[in-house]
Amino acid sequence: MSRPTIAITMGDPAGIGPEVIMKALAQEATRAICNPLVIGDANRLRKAGRLVGASVAVDALGDAKQADFAASAVQCLDLKLVPDDLPFGQVSAAAGEVAYRCIEKAVEVVQAGGAQAICTAPLSKEALHAAGHKFPGHTELLAHLTGTPEVSMMLVSSKLRVIHVTTHIGLLDAIEKIEPGLVERVISRGHGVLVRAGIANPRIGVCAINPHAGENGLFGRGEEAAKIAPAIDACQRRGWDVRGPLPADTLFFLAGRGDYDMVVAMYHDQGHGPIKVLGLEAGVNITVGLPMIRTSVDHGTAFDIAGKGIADERSLIEALRQAADLAPDADLRDRV
Repeated sequence: MSRPTIAITMGDPAGIGPEVIMKALAQEATRAICNPLVIGDANRLRKAGRLVGASVAVDALGDAKQADFAASAVQCLDLKLVPDDLPFGQVSAAAGEVAYRCIEKAVEVVQAGGAQAICTAPLSKEALHAAGHKFPGHTELLAHLTGTPEVSMMLVSSKLRVIHVTTHIGLLDAIEKIEPGLVERVISRGHGVLVRAGIANPRIGVCAINPHAGENGLFGRGEEAAKIAPAIDACQRRGWDVRGPLPADTLFFLAGRGDYDMVVAMYHDQGHGPIKVLGLEAGVNITVGLPMIRTSVDHGTAFDIAGKGIADERSLIEALRQAADLAPDADLRDRV
């Protein structure tokens, strides 16, 4: 079976995105995972290649149809938007605009059939906002560009899979937003991805909001019973193996040792913390609910090391692997 084409967005050109892309695609083993098509700026990639010592060339393309994946050179749909003097490691509206245009073009390419999935390098939310694009991050931006009313963020590492009920909002707002219908929809989206990945009957653990899952009303204001338990009951009536609400600290321990295939976290830090403790180098972010597959590195722009050639490419390689495995017609291996 032919390899899927993955549209790789360059991310913020002032961050480490161009460097990790060049480090990853300089490796023949990475190019064997998929047909990688970078959406970005060819000259910026060449500069990043020199910084990281990658000997691979970059082909500048005017159209995705021109890509030659049999060639050893990196195939780049060249948007020609990055100023030659744009410094690494600095927030700017110019860089934010480039990041936005890369994502916009990647969506167009996939919708036109030129790629089967998107894999994103990191962007800067500050730079994105400075460019006038008021989105909290990739997840919300992609939902907007595809006309998708609701999506979920799933983080994947070697030991944990975590899907989030809420993400980029304040904690008080998150608790207010959580309600049974939303929790059920998030569980359903996560269940669907795991089944697609070859797990026939996923074991899903659902976090509580309060410490000790509320301790039978001692902590909190009954949020577990009112906001979470009805959703779990509804999923169990479908015949799914869904358990909770469970104390988050205990649940993550149990999931880490293999008792659960996925954890449902109620808010951003509840899910992100355990994943990032395990290490950023192999973490992957998957947007669940879009009309296309989207994966991403699980790290930021790292402006403090951008331009130094020392960024770690392993998260990008794993994100490409996940995208290839979940792309339409891809082999459904137990990767997610």
